[in-house]
Amino acid sequence: MNILIIVLIVVLVGLGLAMRIVKQYELGVLFRLGRVVGLRQPGLRMIIPFVDILHRVSLRIVTMPIQSQGIITRDNVSVDVSAVAYFRVVDAEKSVVAIENVNAAIDQIAQTTLRKVVGQHTLDETLSETDRINLDIREILDVSTVEWGVEVTLVELKDIQLPESMKRAMARQAEAEREKRAKIINAEGESLAAAALGDASDTMMAHPLALQLRNLQSLVEIGVDKNTTVVFPAPIMTTISELGSFLAREAAAAAAAIPPSRDGTITDGASKGGADTADGI
Repeated sequence: MNILIIVLIVVLVGLGLAMRIVKQYELGVLFRLGRVVGLRQPGLRMIIPFVDILHRVSLRIVTMPIQSQGIITRDNVSVDVSAVAYFRVVDAEKSVVAIENVNAAIDQIAQTTLRKVVGQHTLDETLSETDRINLDIREILDVSTVEWGVEVTLVELKDIQLPESMKRAMARQAEAEREKRAKIINAEGESLAAAALGDASDTMMAHPLALQLRNLQSLVEIGVDKNTTVVFPAPIMTTISELGSFLAREAAAAAAAIPPSRDGTITDGASKGGADTADGI
């Protein structure tokens, strides 16, 4: 009975040492006496205890932050740049055999590549052409990691820290740029206004009465404020004088149109009417 219990315990221990579970997102690399004998798919896998070693490799995409790096750009500006890299294992056997620690290796090479690529660009290019910089870093990493069975899927610059003096200089530059735009817009507005006033003056020269109507409108606008003093522009006085001359000419024409009586005199009604007209003028 004791022997049976011992055998059962030995069998259970042997099964525990021989059974391995490979998860769905993993791939197993089996070593037998130190040599790679193949890959094991997800599921329950059996190995020979003390002879086989099964390395499980995750095939999921790994997110690796690249710590901030102090970099001097091509135009000698010191910046701190941090990024993030996404990679995944595409060849499980190479990721185990070709390199000892794939995560640490990619972290180190990503830092050096970040410094190298950003250092080849000016500050303006680093700030405005991040997509191209990301692509350059990814291409360089892919060339280096393909021998490790790893594919870098994406690299993104995450943060760019500038010195305080550079921030103030960029703020002054932006302020000057906006002032320049404001002055240009103001000058364009003055040009359009001058052109419109020129067109309006041409119209008023062709129609003199339009100027008088505009002056009358100005008087109405002044009268809205209930001012005690009303200023008559000089064109208004000229208009009144011209209107008096016009009425005088009309009266003279009307007097000339009345036929004289038989004795050569003008009737009293006509003369009175003419006198009244003159008095009115």
